[in-house]
Amino acid sequence: MPAGFQQLGGETVTGTLALSVFTAVLGSLEFGYNIGVINAPQKIIEKDYNATWVHRYGQAIPAGTLTSLWSLSVAIFSIGGMMSSFCVGFVSEWLGRRKAMLINNLLAFMGGTLMGLSKLCRSFEMLILGRLVIGAYCGLASGLTPMYVGEIAPTSLRGALGTLHQLAIVTGILLAQILGLEQLLGGEELWPILMGLTVLPTVLQMALLPFCPESPRFLYIIRCQEHHAKRGLRRLTGRQEVGDLLAEMKEEKRRMDMERKVSIAELFRSPLHRQPMVISILLQLSQQLSGINAIFYYSTSIFTKAGVQSPVYATIGAGVVNCAFTVVSLFLVERMGRRTLHMLGLGGMCVCAVVMTVALSLLDTVPAMSYVSMLSIFGFVAFFEVGPGPIPWFIVAELFSQGPRPAAMAVAGCSNWTANFVIGMGFQYVAELCGPYVFLIFAALLLFFLIFTFFRVPETRGKTFDQISANFHHASADDAMMDMDMELNKTSTELDYFGDESNN
Repeated sequence: MPAGFQQLGGETVTGTLALSVFTAVLGSLEFGYNIGVINAPQKIIEKDYNATWVHRYGQAIPAGTLTSLWSLSVAIFSIGGMMSSFCVGFVSEWLGRRKAMLINNLLAFMGGTLMGLSKLCRSFEMLILGRLVIGAYCGLASGLTPMYVGEIAPTSLRGALGTLHQLAIVTGILLAQILGLEQLLGGEELWPILMGLTVLPTVLQMALLPFCPESPRFLYIIRCQEHHAKRGLRRLTGRQEVGDLLAEMKEEKRRMDMERKVSIAELFRSPLHRQPMVISILLQLSQQLSGINAIFYYSTSIFTKAGVQSPVYATIGAGVVNCAFTVVSLFLVERMGRRTLHMLGLGGMCVCAVVMTVALSLLDTVPAMSYVSMLSIFGFVAFFEVGPGPIPWFIVAELFSQGPRPAAMAVAGCSNWTANFVIGMGFQYVAELCGPYVFLIFAALLLFFLIFTFFRVPETRGKTFDQISANFHHASADDAMMDMDMELNKTSTELDYFGDESNN
């Protein structure tokens, strides 16, 4: 086998495929970095907000205003993501997957620059605006990366390679948590550098993207450029003969040509697309409303309330667990399947949320409960990364054929970011209102999502995009037949009734 090639799961992973996936998930790394970077230096940045307020108005900032400004600094990241994720379909169709990722990096430069210069300019507004812009970058990246990776990956490796998106996110979170230590870049003078470092993965991605092929699926099915698609397939697979892969795409294109262009509104009106769309949205909500971002955004303050001696290091410990169990999911997703892992993760998180609530409520009377609460947080994070973390990102791309996929990714991404915003903006207020019982809310939501997954989510492991789409075709046809049978039975009953009346 040529150098640069290796076997994984029975498939040949070429250097081009590895380079393309690595380059794409650099956007995911930056996404994760900007989730975690705001956590560790929270108190120091709040002090800087206060110093800016004193400089402008000659008095300390009111406590309520500071809470609101900080919540906005955290949550506006999600507003940027909400707005841009809704444009994923349009941007990916207009520019192509690769060029869209390339141009998206301009937003990262703008956001990183605004955040990095905010202290120098004595402007917390610059930091908030920078968080908005970098959120817009991450919103596009969160849709473009799984779409591109899902389209270039071999069928048998699609789940494993799709999990790398989540692995890059949690690696970025961990990196931000480590660099955010006060001894490193989380101090009073260096935190702007910590915020501005987000431009480094952008530089690397822009340097590497020109060496990566465009998605062959996009080139063949959307742009009808068979020659370029064939060349891309040869580079990605290391094979000269790619007729079987082209035949699969040709069948997918034939099905797509039979359908009209699918708009976002038609995703919900069409019986064929409505079911996978509802599944996609609820899977995204199961990720965000699980409570995991409450841990990511506010873990330092949660560990402090739990009585942990060094809450920042406990937060880093949660980040390490995060990465470790994402790797576990990487190896399990093609063996156990998406549905099984997702249910395992939801069930485990539900149990950990209940244990966490009990431990936090007994903390005043039983000091040892601080260790139980810390372990339950670690377990919560571990179960999240087994299923609900990586799976919703790439399963949306699996549930839809090439035609409706961009619109579906846009709707699912917007749902994800909207829920992210709700948690980022509201958790601190709800936590103050509910105290240690706040995670019971998440436990109830997790139980609901577990039941929904059991009854409604199909298994997609080892199936081609066309086979998955065909399953929904059959399901919608069966539903239509059931509706027709019910109507016929109803009509027959009415005729029998009137026949009996006339006989009487």
